[in-house]
Amino acid sequence: MKKTLIAAVGIGMALALSGCNEDTGSGTDKDTGAAESKAPSAGSSQSSAPASPSGDQPLFKEWQTQTSQKHHFQYDVPTKAEKWKILDEETALSYTDENGRPIVVMTAAGNYREGGCASSPNPKAIGEAGKGQLATVGTTGGGKDGTLQENARNWAGNWGFAAYGGADHKPKIKVSEAKPWKQGGIDGYTATAQVTVTNRPSSCVPPKAVVHSIAQKLPDGTMHGWVIYADQGVPKALTDAQIKKIMSTVRSTGS
Repeated sequence: MKKTLIAAVGIGMALALSGCNEDTGSGTDKDTGAAESKAPSAGSSQSSAPASPSGDQPLFKEWQTQTSQKHHFQYDVPTKAEKWKILDEETALSYTDENGRPIVVMTAAGNYREGGCASSPNPKAIGEAGKGQLATVGTTGGGKDGTLQENARNWAGNWGFAAYGGADHKPKIKVSEAKPWKQGGIDGYTATAQVTVTNRPSSCVPPKAVVHSIAQKLPDGTMHGWVIYADQGVPKALTDAQIKKIMSTVRSTGS
């Protein structure tokens, strides 16, 4: 298990963010994912509370369910008609450093509006990352370093840093304090990173982005994260209500 060290700005000061990961390389986790920045604005959202899930059934009617056996999360995203795509559970999304080593990784991912213009503030993307998505969701983690609160903040900050500029075009990031997250069988923490993009090579790249994380610890002491990062300030971007609705579906698969 290795730590990923990334410089970011949080709460008005420079932070060295480290992610708790089980993976190889000098990166974060064995699973990675990062989408590029593109942009959007609103969408409709329902405020109804999710029903109790049955097996792999979505909590909201006709939504799509994604499961990470490795990281012990299950969550739902809206329908294909609403431009959401679920990726194969083992598909890894990643951003790399100057030596090609992954600094963040996620699996069991889903993309929103994939295939738009592919100009990104950080071209060092692998696999399905950086293909014009307006938002990406996935799971990461697996290590035992640090606390749940630290990892919740680090995952939010690291993904905002990597997906929206990286070391070559450092974005400005403010990471919130971690807050308790107790729902869906998860007794963990959540944190939010607000990102201001500094490298906008085209109008495809959003001026801002938001990242939310949820961190949980398993009985074996390993910590695992669920992350959503989303472009803001562009047409068809996810609204806060839409993001919260997706987050309301996140649940633990148990140990």
